[in-house]
Amino acid sequence: MNSKRDIDTTGADWQRAGDAETSSVEVAMLPEGNVALRDGKRPDSPVLIFTPSEWSAFTAGVHDGEFDRP
Repeated sequence: MNSKRDIDTTGADWQRAGDAETSSVEVAMLPEGNVALRDGKRPDSPVLIFTPSEWSAFTAGVHDGEFDRP
């Protein structure tokens, strides 16, 4: 199995998450179900790579309010 560091995001189809006017988070669905996340204002900055199960757990946490600010 390849390391997440070995995953190439060149040519990924980046989509803005949320409102394109206010959001700077971009998401790309990658081969084999992996998901990439980056700062759209700084596309050359590091990219976070999630496995399908990690992405599922992350999005479930978002929907449950786990990351809401107090």
